[in-house]
Amino acid sequence: MPLSANNPDRTSWLHVDKNSDFPIQNIPFGVFLTRDDIITIGTRIGDTAIDLGALHQLGYFDGIPLTDDIFLQDTLNDFIADGRKTWRLVRNRIAQIFDANNDTLKNNKQHKEIVLFRLDEIEMQLPVQIGDYTDFYASKEHATNIGTMFRGEENALMPNWLHMPVGYHGRSSSIIPSGIPVHRPQGQTLPEGSDTPVFGPSKLVDFELEMAFITTDANDLGEPIPIEEAEDYIFGLVLFNDWSARDIQKWEYVPLGPFLGKNFASTISPWIVTLDALEPFRVETPKQDPKPLKYLQFKGKKSFDINLEAAIKPKGAKETVVCKSNFKYMYWNMAQQLAHHTVNGCPINSGDMMGSGTISGPTPDSYGSMLELTWKGENPIKMKDGTERKFINDNDTVIMRAFCKNDDVQIGFGEVKTKMLPIFSPQKKK
Repeated sequence: MPLSANNPDRTSWLHVDKNSDFPIQNIPFGVFLTRDDIITIGTRIGDTAIDLGALHQLGYFDGIPLTDDIFLQDTLNDFIADGRKTWRLVRNRIAQIFDANNDTLKNNKQHKEIVLFRLDEIEMQLPVQIGDYTDFYASKEHATNIGTMFRGEENALMPNWLHMPVGYHGRSSSIIPSGIPVHRPQGQTLPEGSDTPVFGPSKLVDFELEMAFITTDANDLGEPIPIEEAEDYIFGLVLFNDWSARDIQKWEYVPLGPFLGKNFASTISPWIVTLDALEPFRVETPKQDPKPLKYLQFKGKKSFDINLEAAIKPKGAKETVVCKSNFKYMYWNMAQQLAHHTVNGCPINSGDMMGSGTISGPTPDSYGSMLELTWKGENPIKMKDGTERKFINDNDTVIMRAFCKNDDVQIGFGEVKTKMLPIFSPQKKK
């Protein structure tokens, strides 16, 4: 089925700023609360949110096999479960409706008042009910940096790392959309030079610059997904800040891996950008040596050129961009991650989320975490207000951005913006 929604020459009758992340070629999907306190599934063009539930009720999706309530839900799970054919039909139709040459909705004032919203009239929600969440550790540069810090250069990568996408199962209940503040976590840590742990607030709260992909219903228990079919089950991507408490994690992670150091919060961008929208930005995966086992071998371009950046904004001050990276640096691509995840027969459901792991590039300014950028706090980063950061302070806001750009179009994810609050206080709750 042709991807007519991706036509780079198409323009919209809705206003779109030149450098907008959301031109008519994007058409992401999300869930928002309207000015009338109604939750609906929608999309976005420029700075206009579009109520797909209302659009469907008004007959604009006639001819596409959709249930009456497909967009009148508080999650995208059922729509995602309909599969790629439906996603493409809907994106193509939305592109037609809002094409500059189509006057059908453009000239219908009554319908436009029902369907269109300014961004300040809506409140973005978590776009999917995330049943399961897996986080990979798939950036070679990141894994090498962390390994070098704690084990030395000769033992930087564990013996299995170059043979499979390493991952762990995370906690889906603490995944939140951009804009919701996070309290500094507490837990056990082991002070330097001590053999007895103490309990208290984490002193080393860190961001992790990641992307994550959202899956559709894929396989039955016991049925692997072949790597050549893996992308058919990936709906789209979100920008992802997988918060980490480094001192808590360091004490607890042996032998079973991350726990309290990772499960207190993870923040995603609220608009899911489809894999179809990213099609023009495919690039080669970095060379893999040694050659992976057969079930992880693939053909074609399976990585994507997505520019990434992270900034820190102290309270009352301007933001400081602390790193710029790119999704194309990932050593293990999404198809390999999903094929490996299911090779033992693990079933994947609609709305499951798979994090990439921290995305670090080859240069110090492209490292995707404060742990790497400051090299365990040894080299603090100076903010624009003159203060320094080794890790994230209370009342700092971490802002992440992601976008693709070529000569024809820019496709982006917007921002992931999260403020770090002091530790939770029961008195404040009252």
